Amino acid sequence: MTPLMTQSFIENTLHVKATAPFSSITGVSIDTRTIEKGDLFVALGGEQRDGHDFVKMAFEKGAAAALVKNDKVSSLSISGPLIPVDDTLSALVQLGAAARARLTPDARVVAVTGSVGKTGIKEALRFVLSQQGKTHASVASYNNHFGVPLTLARMDQATKFGIFEIGMNHAGEIEPLTRQVKPYVALIIIVEAVHIENFPNVEAIADEKSAIFLGLEEGGTAIINRDNPHYERMWTHASRSKAGRLLSFGENPFADIRLASLKMDADGSDIIAEINGLPLAYRLGSPGKHLALNSLGILAVCLALGADLEAASRALSDVKPPRGRGARLSWGKENSRITLIDESYNANPTSMRAAFALLSSTDVGPKGRRIALVGDMLELGKDAEALHADLASSIVEFGIDLVYTSGPLMRHLFDALPRAKQGAWYKNSQELATSFLDQIQPGDALMVKGSNGSRMRLVVDEIKIHLDKEQN
Repeated sequence: MTPLMTQSFIENTLHVKATAPFSSITGVSIDTRTIEKGDLFVALGGEQRDGHDFVKMAFEKGAAAALVKNDKVSSLSISGPLIPVDDTLSALVQLGAAARARLTPDARVVAVTGSVGKTGIKEALRFVLSQQGKTHASVASYNNHFGVPLTLARMDQATKFGIFEIGMNHAGEIEPLTRQVKPYVALIIIVEAVHIENFPNVEAIADEKSAIFLGLEEGGTAIINRDNPHYERMWTHASRSKAGRLLSFGENPFADIRLASLKMDADGSDIIAEINGLPLAYRLGSPGKHLALNSLGILAVCLALGADLEAASRALSDVKPPRGRGARLSWGKENSRITLIDESYNANPTSMRAAFALLSSTDVGPKGRRIALVGDMLELGKDAEALHADLASSIVEFGIDLVYTSGPLMRHLFDALPRAKQGAWYKNSQELATSFLDQIQPGDALMVKGSNGSRMRLVVDEIKIHLDKEQN
């Protein structure tokens, strides 16, 4: 395996000396549960756990060296080669910056942010661009103050395309991350009232998301969803940055990459996009209007990178949603098929409505029903109760047959629903998962969604176990 870093690279970057020689590093890890042989283990501090408590285990699992705080060296010296620093997170940021700086001049880095859909677009870009050059992207949703520098540090110097997801919960979090990433292309997917409890209004969220443009390389490209109500505000931010080009996407007739036609079926969508006025027809491997619109953002990134648009559009036919973000499972055949749409990773009012629309377009059997199983949407601030209750209109609009709810906030949705659409309300996802299984009928289409803290993944897992047993 080609080394990721040498001992001299690390020591010169951090201006330190390791306690003992070690072999070249092939990876970087902050978690002993997933560490691999040859990794550099970075012992980060935390509110609940301190990574220094796992240094010995890291070496037992094959770590080549460990990055530790100076005051921990004496107690850990017998474990293996240590790299002592004042602060391990700051050192990780330095390693990330050094990895970014050693990319070749023709390498291109992309930064993606938005209230909804970051991980899905990041994964789609990873898949599409990997067919056109060596591509590196963050794992899972590593988009915060430790995830971004970790992803940078893991980036091989032969990388042609680097894809980075950048998230935030509070004001001031995006700018330092985008300045680390230094993207050539920066994309804002959409801005909505997510994490609104930490902001005075949605306009402030749009301002924070727009901070992604502050890290743009000179002459880079800013890409914005033209359908978003805060488009003009974000465009103003982008125009003040180092961007040499600004692109827009969406249904808006003035968008540079515009949705001209959309035909959905159970397995995907047939799309015609107009790119600077020229048509491009392609197949998207997953249904859903929100995913179709996101695919325009993906093509906008490819256009900005100078990638092969025809090849990128062909690759989109094989793109599937990540786990918890629209992935589909099915059991049975034809008229008795049961479909499960796993949207359990996270939720906000916008993504909830998109999920209802997706469920509405999902085929059911002759006696099948479209059933939504939803958990609390968190971090919505003082309007949380009303935002939950307001979802009732979308349930009616999209013709969802039954709704099962979990959590104290979802009680407000349940009470606002027409009686015929009320399945049941439960205190938590475990109660919902246990009680719902006997309600599933042949031909049903089920959709599970909620914020991470609602633990709706439990519902997905229980349904899968139950239906797997029934099929066997």
